[in-house]
Amino acid sequence: MFSGPQIVDTLKSLGITHVVWLPDSTFGAWEAALNDAEGLELIRVCREGEAWSIAAGLHMGGAQPLVIIQCTGLFESGDALRNAIYDYQLPLFALVGYRSFLNQDAIPNDSARVFTEPILQAWQLKYRLIDAPEKLPELVELYEECQRDGAPGVALIAEGRM
Repeated sequence: MFSGPQIVDTLKSLGITHVVWLPDSTFGAWEAALNDAEGLELIRVCREGEAWSIAAGLHMGGAQPLVIIQCTGLFESGDALRNAIYDYQLPLFALVGYRSFLNQDAIPNDSARVFTEPILQAWQLKYRLIDAPEKLPELVELYEECQRDGAPGVALIAEGRM
């Protein structure tokens, strides 16, 4: 939905200093742009739970990290997320890929779609669904709102064929 250079420009405009990620097939296309971006450090993790812990440490050290994972990784990383945003009260922000959201007809029984938004709601996370290229400004608005409020948040990026 978005090119690597678009994402890099957006993240840099927000003051993001580090991207902590475990790319999936959709976000993986951004890797070259993120890796080559001046002033933006790309940190790869083995498991999504590590992403929250690393982002927490970066935030406490004065950086502006962003987590990028897929929704299934969000499920896997729940305890680390809970610890970072509730126990430590950190306003971490993430881009979360919403697996197969854009091709629901082709993959009608993908349980990842069934659970993604209810899990975000259960964690009481501010989130916004970005399901069209023209909604990129909504990602920026949500990030700025979360930073202003000192709250965590998620931009849920629809994945699949458009």
